[in-house]
Amino acid sequence: MHSKLYIPANSATAPYTVDVTPESAGWTESSLQVVELAAGQTISLTTGDTEVMILPLAGGGTVECGGETFEVAPRASVFDGPSDMVYLGVDQSYVISGEGRFAICGARAKRSFPNRRVAAADVAVELRGAGNCSRQVHNFGTAGVFEADSLIACEVITPGGNWSSYPAHKHDETTATESELEEIYYFEIAAGPDGSRGFGYHRVYGTPDRPIEVLEEVRTGDVVLVPHGYHGPSVAAPGYHMYYLNVMAGPGAERAWKIVDDPEHTWLRGTWDNQAVDPRLPLHDPRGA
Repeated sequence: MHSKLYIPANSATAPYTVDVTPESAGWTESSLQVVELAAGQTISLTTGDTEVMILPLAGGGTVECGGETFEVAPRASVFDGPSDMVYLGVDQSYVISGEGRFAICGARAKRSFPNRRVAAADVAVELRGAGNCSRQVHNFGTAGVFEADSLIACEVITPGGNWSSYPAHKHDETTATESELEEIYYFEIAAGPDGSRGFGYHRVYGTPDRPIEVLEEVRTGDVVLVPHGYHGPSVAAPGYHMYYLNVMAGPGAERAWKIVDDPEHTWLRGTWDNQAVDPRLPLHDPRGA
């Protein structure tokens, strides 16, 4: 039996393949829509009380808003390096045109920031962890890298056979070492060389005071919600690279990603000092970063 926090692929109404709102998730801040457009198709939307970051998962096009047109260069897939991203603030109407799958990451916001585009070449690529805990992070919308009111977003690529979001960590309280953030994981899994359908696994578990229990097999288009609790690992099955898009926001005044590890497993970070980063990384970064 699937957890209610698992949302299977293509469970939304077209042209959406994913449609997570604060109301549907049962929380107050974070949202994610994935819209699929055929050639020449457009979709008209409004931001309302939400700031958004728009990026192509596959394909490309334009985002028009407030008399400006932002070009979004195409990428073949989420495994093809970082993509362009367009940020739009609250209370605006906009149009997405193009062909492909576009992610609209959102968070309720109180302040308005200027609309702007971040080019793929300017996205910071971080290689995190080591050994079979190596992963690649595209920090296009993280705190300290990109200015926004509440929204935090990034992409993570985990090579086949590796573990990421590990050691498991949480961010569900407001303390000196932790920030309260609702988190969305959207997954895509690379196919095998013969076109076989890849898969991975994702884990969420709680504390005695706030229990939660999720262990799901994930495939392309699936979503897992993390309202609280420790989350990780995200495990890529051998032979199949895993991608996930993280969208986070919280009610606190500070926009920050402050986490605490599961204390039982945090010692593992120390083992990375004597291991090399997985030589398969960076995966398909055209800049060779």
